[in-house]
Amino acid sequence: MEGATQKRRPLTVMASSSSQVAAARGMGMGMANPLAEWSGRVRSLEAGLRAWLAKQPTHVEAAVSTALGAVQGAALGGLMGTLAPDGGAALPVPPPPPGADPKALASLRQAQALAGGPLVQARNFAVMTGANAGISCVMRRIRGVEDVQGSMAAAFGSGALFSIVSGMGTPNPVANAITTGVAFAVFQGGFFMIGQKFSQPQSEDTYYSRGRSMLQSLGLQNYEKNFKKGLLTDQTLPLLTDSALRDVKIPPGPRLLILDHIKRDPELTRVN
Repeated sequence: MEGATQKRRPLTVMASSSSQVAAARGMGMGMANPLAEWSGRVRSLEAGLRAWLAKQPTHVEAAVSTALGAVQGAALGGLMGTLAPDGGAALPVPPPPPGADPKALASLRQAQALAGGPLVQARNFAVMTGANAGISCVMRRIRGVEDVQGSMAAAFGSGALFSIVSGMGTPNPVANAITTGVAFAVFQGGFFMIGQKFSQPQSEDTYYSRGRSMLQSLGLQNYEKNFKKGLLTDQTLPLLTDSALRDVKIPPGPRLLILDHIKRDPELTRVN
């Protein structure tokens, strides 16, 4: 009996160790899944926010876009001010002597504006990015497309406001604001044209924008390829049936969610 017990003990130890290895592997796999799930939720929230903003009046979308852009710019500016070589504090600049050259004073103000502490940089970048996002939104609504003209207009406005708020003044602050705005617009227009030149054409994706947004809001973005394979474009959304979704290999559960979402969303039923 004792010999049999001793023979069973190694088997028990091996079984317990193998179960521990399997549990550790399961924990390792579980650590990767929440990250993918979290990123999917973030994309779904972004898609839902974009879909909600698209239904709002222009002033509402512009206000929200400006606020979000300002928050991002403030965070970036504060980080840049904190990582400055002087520890984030403003550079100690002595007061200019009386009768100094106006051009020298302008250069001094520009240096102070670019070397400010975290709060100063956060303010400057918040104004610049917030104005850029808001103007871009308005131009996109007016022109119906995001093009180089709208991008340059947004860059001009953000550059001019950055010049005024940051105090990068000259004897003529208005002229300096216009000059800075023009410089921003030229650079932004150049970057926009370069990006368009090297970007991959995705003309076919424009036919699936509403369907993509719907799938992302439902957490079913994995089935976007099924929509494209079956040529279920945005124009077909009001006509979708259970059999049509079944033909493109979408399981019953997601089919029910998609059909219910289309039935409850009046915007999707009015797709032309």
